[in-house]
Amino acid sequence: MRVALFVTCVNDALYPRTGQAVVALLERLGVRVEFPGEQSCCGQPHFNTGYRHETEPLVRRFERAFRGVDHIVTPSGSCAAMVRENYPRIGAKAAEEGRGGELAEAAASVVPRTLELTEFLVDVLGVTDVGAYYPHTVTYHPTCHGLRMLALGDRPRRLLGQVKGLDLIELPGAEECCGFGGTFAVKNAAVSAAMGADKARNITGTGAEAVCTVDNSCQMHIGGTLARTGSPVRPVHIAEILASTKERPW
Repeated sequence: MRVALFVTCVNDALYPRTGQAVVALLERLGVRVEFPGEQSCCGQPHFNTGYRHETEPLVRRFERAFRGVDHIVTPSGSCAAMVRENYPRIGAKAAEEGRGGELAEAAASVVPRTLELTEFLVDVLGVTDVGAYYPHTVTYHPTCHGLRMLALGDRPRRLLGQVKGLDLIELPGAEECCGFGGTFAVKNAAVSAAMGADKARNITGTGAEAVCTVDNSCQMHIGGTLARTGSPVRPVHIAEILASTKERPW
C-alpha cells in the first residue's frame, strides 16, 4: 500500500508540526509515508474566490504529484473536501466549455484516493486505538467541511475516546461554525469575528485545557480569538494528540 501525505499550504507555512505528527503517527502504525515534492496548493482559495480557470492548473498539478499512490492522506478536512467536492465540478465545467475531458479525468483519478486523516485511520486501517497518550482535558470542535462535506461523523471522537489519559468534554454549540470560512473571514471580518467570539466563549466555558480540530485553518481562527480574549485554552490539531505517547509527548 502506497500512502502519500498531502500536507496543505497552511500546515506547510504555519503548522509544520502537524504534518510531522501525521508521519510519526502513521509510521508508528506501520505505514510507510511518501511525500511528493511537487505538491502545492489544492486551489481552494482561488476557487472559493471565483477564479475557477486559475484553479485548473492546480488540479493538474495535484494529480501529477500524487500519481501512482493508493491513498492521499491530509490533515485538513477543508482541503480534502476541495478535492472530493470541487475538483469534479471544475473538470465538468471545463468539458462543458469544450476544452476536453482531460481535467475531468484528472479529478476522477484523485477523488476516491483523497482522505482526511481520521477517515484513513478508521476506514482504511480499521483502527480507533492508535496507542496515543495525552493526559489533558480536551473539547472537540467539528469543522464545517469535515462535518458537512466529508461527513466525518463520529470518527474523530472515536479516536479521541481511545486516547489514554484524555478526558473529552462536550462543547456547547459544537456544530456551529467558528466563523473562519477562508476568504469569508476576509470579506466579512465583523461577522467572522462575532462568530469566533461565540465559539471561543463556549470553548472557554467547558473548562478544557485544549480544543481539538481536524483543520488548522479553523484552529488558527479559534486560537487567535482565544488568545485575544485571554483564554487559557490552547488549540491543538487531532494529529498531534494522536501522535503523542508517554515515551514521546507531542
